[in-house]
Amino acid sequence: MPAYMIFDIHVTDPEGYQPYRERAGGIIESYGGRYLVRGGAHEPVEGEWDLDRIVVVEFPSMEQARAAYGSPEYQEIAPIRHAASEGKAVLVEGA
Repeated sequence: MPAYMIFDIHVTDPEGYQPYRERAGGIIESYGGRYLVRGGAHEPVEGEWDLDRIVVVEFPSMEQARAAYGSPEYQEIAPIRHAASEGKAVLVEGA
C-alpha cells in the first residue's frame, strides 16, 4: 500500500535552504520515493490555509517512507531544512 510524506514548509532563508533541496531528492529516490508535488501554485478552496511550499512524496509503503525519513542520510540534512524554514511533516498511509 502506498504512503505519502507531506511537508508544509515556509522557507525563511532561501539561500540557506538550497543545500537541503540539492540533496533531498537523491535521498528520497534512493528509498523508492518520487515527488508528486514540489512547491508550485496552489489555491485554497475551503478553510483557513497558510501555505507557502507544499511537498508530497509517494513511497511504495509506509515502511519505506519511515526508512527514508529516519535514514542517516536524511537526518544529516534535516537540520539544514530546520534552520532555513519552519514547517510540519506527516506520513500518511494511502488507499
